[in-house]
Amino acid sequence: MRRENQSSVTKFLLLGLPIRPEQQSVFFTLFLAMYLTTVLGNLLIILLIRLDSHLHTPMYFFLNHLAFSDISLSSITVPKMLMNIQAQQHSISYNGCISQMYFFVLFGCLDNFLLAVMAYDRYVAVCHPLHYITVMRKEVCVSLVAGSWLFCCVHALLIRLSFCSNNTIPNFFCDLTALLRLSCSDISLNKLVIFTEGGLLFILPLSSILGSYIHIGSTVLRDPSTKRFFKTFSTCGSHLFVVSLYYGTLAGVYFFSSFQNASDKDIVASVIYTVVTPLLNPFIYSLRNRDIKQALEIFVTKAKSFK
Repeated sequence: MRRENQSSVTKFLLLGLPIRPEQQSVFFTLFLAMYLTTVLGNLLIILLIRLDSHLHTPMYFFLNHLAFSDISLSSITVPKMLMNIQAQQHSISYNGCISQMYFFVLFGCLDNFLLAVMAYDRYVAVCHPLHYITVMRKEVCVSLVAGSWLFCCVHALLIRLSFCSNNTIPNFFCDLTALLRLSCSDISLNKLVIFTEGGLLFILPLSSILGSYIHIGSTVLRDPSTKRFFKTFSTCGSHLFVVSLYYGTLAGVYFFSSFQNASDKDIVASVIYTVVTPLLNPFIYSLRNRDIKQALEIFVTKAKSFK
């Protein structure tokens, strides 16, 4: 890999979504609504966590960062996609494309680690409740989040590519696999890094999540309380659905797709983990949560009292 990105290309052409011209207005309205819901829903979660002292716990500390990461992940790609749906020119500058790829890798990696950390937090709360305050103390929580940020920032800087003449990207954003296909440099080392380090970044958080929920399930099954069983099963089932959707589409795009040819399936998978998953997280992780609902009721009541 070279020390820095070098290229004779000054801009890239994004082909966008495989939709017909007569369908553009429908998809524009749909994705705009989904993006606004994602941003407003996650901003509401961040606001409630900051304002309500009852939500100043490790679980909501992690959720606060996950909400910010989801907003960032969607904002990196969706606004440009919406502009391209409406505009005739689908170009993006070279610096803009490289920046988009960097931040996409950064926040995608951060989502992986935060989901794993949140699963570990639930594991400690359910399986070791008497030691929860000791294990998940403030210093540990800050270290876990700071370590995730630092590691993902370094990881996003590892990819170095150069481009010559071909500048057409068959996607709606500057995806890493698409840029690897366009690169005129030797990508063998880049591919090795992606499949080794990227594989570790994929497998380790996923293993941590599954291991945490397996231990939670076995702990709850030993408890004869039917109410606790169904409550935990409902929460874990929702979380595992999002995890399966997120990791399944990531695996399909980055590990099981060809580096030589892009397909519409890759674009659909990209839509799922850049648009759909950040949209679902507010509902799965918090808006169905009793504490968040109570904080929202208090917030609305106080807002009405100021009128």
